[in-house]
Amino acid sequence: MDILYQIRARQDSFSAGEGRIARLMLDDVGFAASASLDELALRAEVSTATLSRFARTVGCKDLRDLRLQLAQASGVGSRFLDPAGTPEQSAFYGQIVGDIESTLRQHLSAFDESRFADAVKLLGKARMIHAFGMGGCSTLCSDELQVRLVRLGYPIAVCHDAVMMRITAASLSADQVVIVCSLTGITPELLETVELARSYGAPILAITRGDSPLAQLADIVLPLQSAETSFIYKPTAARYGMLLAIDVLATELALANPQDNQERLRRIKLALDDYRGGDDHLPLGD
Repeated sequence: MDILYQIRARQDSFSAGEGRIARLMLDDVGFAASASLDELALRAEVSTATLSRFARTVGCKDLRDLRLQLAQASGVGSRFLDPAGTPEQSAFYGQIVGDIESTLRQHLSAFDESRFADAVKLLGKARMIHAFGMGGCSTLCSDELQVRLVRLGYPIAVCHDAVMMRITAASLSADQVVIVCSLTGITPELLETVELARSYGAPILAITRGDSPLAQLADIVLPLQSAETSFIYKPTAARYGMLLAIDVLATELALANPQDNQERLRRIKLALDDYRGGDDHLPLGD
């Protein structure tokens, strides 16, 4: 149960006493979750009988169930219960750019060139590459891997569906590589898929947090850094760290065989110019 939603949804139907309880719980979930019944009753200026009636009104079995639901709600994280104030438009424009710049610098300074070198060697030997990702950014970035690697001549397929990822993992062997994109590194379906792929000998390259369960399962990790702030309304800047890792990896792969890749890129440019026209500095299909 999402107890905070249940309370908010019923605010217009509460009695005066129940309304005071509701406001107290919505304004200070942490206090409501940890306070004794007597403290709650005193702060809301109601009787314990009114508290019991309130618990049933919002869908709880009793006061004990209500306190359990409040404890779970308070565990969400303070930045989602009491987020930072909304800045003026010009301020948050600057904040978005600042967070992106900070994230890029943070990731670049933490990158280890040897990890990328190991990744290049691993992918260079692969008969087939499979990119997995689930969730908003992780899905998009696994697609981005295909966009980057296919133009360099690497055989790569992308999958986001949990069942299809599992089927793919069960068909793998040691000469195929799985690249897994995950900002958190804790998505259950991805972890299960990686364990299955490993059981059939497939090497794992993970782009994820270095201290995550996914990183522990990977043969090579391109580590991501935390980039969350208390301003919850803007998209996460962490995805720029993942994009940076992919750009660095793609460039390393391109430079590992520059003459062949120059020819591939020339052929792509020729094909696109014939199809759409445009000046010489248009991107290659981006």
